[in-house]
Amino acid sequence: MMKRILWIVAALCALLVATFFAVGKREGVAILYVKYIMRTDPAPNRAVVWQNGPTEPAATKKKQPNIILIVADDLGYNDITLRQGGVAGGSVPTPHIDSIAHDGVDFSAGYAGNATCSPSRAALMTGRYATRFGFEFTPVPKQFMKMVGTHSAPGAVNHAIYHAERERDLPRYEDEGIPVSEVTIGNLLQKAGYHTVHIGKWHLGDSPQFRPYARGFDEALSMPHGGSMYMPANDPGVVNSKQEYDPIDKFIWAAHPFGVRFNDSPVFAPKGYVTDYLTDEAVKVVAANKNRPFFMYLAYNAPHTPLQATRADYDALSHIKDPTLRVYAAMIRSLDRNIGRVLQSLKDQGMDQDTIVIFTSDNGAAHYIGLDGLNKPYRGWKTTYFDGGVRVPFLMRWPGVLPRGATYESAVSHFDIFATAAAAAGATLPSDRMIDGVNLVPYVRGERSDRPHDVLFWRGGDYRAVRAGDWKLQVSALPNKDWLYNLKSDPGERNNLAASQPDKVKELKALLRDFDKQQAKPLWPSLAEAPIPLDKTLRDKINANDEYVYISN
Repeated sequence: MMKRILWIVAALCALLVATFFAVGKREGVAILYVKYIMRTDPAPNRAVVWQNGPTEPAATKKKQPNIILIVADDLGYNDITLRQGGVAGGSVPTPHIDSIAHDGVDFSAGYAGNATCSPSRAALMTGRYATRFGFEFTPVPKQFMKMVGTHSAPGAVNHAIYHAERERDLPRYEDEGIPVSEVTIGNLLQKAGYHTVHIGKWHLGDSPQFRPYARGFDEALSMPHGGSMYMPANDPGVVNSKQEYDPIDKFIWAAHPFGVRFNDSPVFAPKGYVTDYLTDEAVKVVAANKNRPFFMYLAYNAPHTPLQATRADYDALSHIKDPTLRVYAAMIRSLDRNIGRVLQSLKDQGMDQDTIVIFTSDNGAAHYIGLDGLNKPYRGWKTTYFDGGVRVPFLMRWPGVLPRGATYESAVSHFDIFATAAAAAGATLPSDRMIDGVNLVPYVRGERSDRPHDVLFWRGGDYRAVRAGDWKLQVSALPNKDWLYNLKSDPGERNNLAASQPDKVKELKALLRDFDKQQAKPLWPSLAEAPIPLDKTLRDKINANDEYVYISN
């Protein structure tokens, strides 16, 4: 009997090993590993019960404006039709997003705090350069970085680099979050008497002490890790577009959850297409807070990969022949429609005139989805400090306070949202730390004639950038190169003046050195460096003379 049992156990082990290597060969062992440590099968959908505010408005207290901050994920500068742009030659209109600018202000030189998801969001949440507190790189599992750092496309000219020696300094992935000593915009507005709500993407730490529910938000319906599937891949109501040439896409399809958590609940499945679902809940929050000041951080994961659209949106765009572009465009169509639903809910509740609405994206569109022109007219992609990576839609409306249909051209940054919200709420900015953001309202109203920022910085490892006035310098170690541009005469960053303007390069490098002295050591190391082409997508053939920059994470 014992011999028979041993034979059965051996057979089962052999089957498991064979299965592991069969799947590993197809997906990659790293993907398989992350799939089983990171992906959680969500519980069935459960109803979210939001806290109701007072049944009547306060009679005596001066009303503070509600504040809604809407952040898209990897939305390109050219993905909206506000400036005669738009996806598929402008054939996918974004009237609801555009309306925020028509009813308020378009900050045409609005910049992200960084060129990648998490550091950008960390700056937005704290009003500070994220490098001031060491949040320099995006939190991702080690095995994911190993996959990125060892992947090279067939025929690649430049190859990714993996730093295995840095693994010893890596904290637990879930503990890679904003330090608890930092003050978030949620903390700030809570203290000013606001009811604070987060809905959607967080990606600023996944352990309980780093989650939004512990970081200044009274209620939070958030995605664990860095995002979510939009629907199960086999749902009859979804159309998928997989980028087989992209290792990040393979990782997402294998490992991404389809789930959310409410406060600290177990993960459960959203109800329907995620962009629709998040909006359903946001509309409920608006209604529940009709009679008290509230702040809602509504962080959509659209149009970040995985590329998934509802069949209805996909079918509505039959004029687009490229299936990848059609799915992406359908996601933009959905995003705009849902933002329109949020704006309509304010009108329905009689709150339209009492609410500040801010819209932006965490960074520019990514090269790895394989679609050209998404950041037009700017050069570069997400992860790069060319304006295609860091110049983002930045729109704000505040009826009765900000002018309608205005364009503000001086450079502003994500971290200005923190100080602007504080001033609107009557909140006091923290005095024990450097706050890099400023209140934008006096500048837009013409009450101040200077610029909000003479200088802006970006840093990620050995790749750094500074914009001072109209001049912008980027420096990198791989390649060992300087890029200098005058953005007034060359907004597309095509004419590199580094060789002909050595004194300007020296001046701006001195600014970078001074900035670096004020920043903290990264809280965790960058494990991988990967080459990003400046002018091509990941599915294009890269030639030896194509410009590129290595980015760290």
